[in-house]
Amino acid sequence: MKELIDILDKDLQFIDYEIVGEELYIRVNSKRQKAECPYCGHESYQIHSRKERTLKDLPIQGKKVIIKLEQKKYFCKNEGCKRKTFAERFSFYDIKATKTNRLQEEIMRVAMTQSSVAASRYLKKSVADVGKSTICNMLKKGLRSECG
Repeated sequence: MKELIDILDKDLQFIDYEIVGEELYIRVNSKRQKAECPYCGHESYQIHSRKERTLKDLPIQGKKVIIKLEQKKYFCKNEGCKRKTFAERFSFYDIKATKTNRLQEEIMRVAMTQSSVAASRYLKKSVADVGKSTICNMLKKGLRSECG
């Protein structure tokens, strides 16, 4: 399982997993001792709090994968920064995303070959629970970023 987690990010540590029905829950946390403020670039070692993020990922062995990430929130000690706290960031998902980048790419790949209704039906069966409206929103967002 460690190798799978390393694919997502080398700074993640595998905690445990649980299979519930057709879903595989994987708990991970950050191994980082410090983080850089995304607003000013100042490095911080002082942890403010922790919160759990839930992210859907690509399936494994026919099980839908849900990653439970314990994410650290840090204090920014740069007096010139307008933010006093910030959450550590990882490259395998976007800031407010509920799906990993690679799951989003798979959804887009499927959605480009069929209607959003058919894509939703297929994805719900084999990949992740994704509704028609989510697919439409992702397609609109993807087209906007490609157009400019």
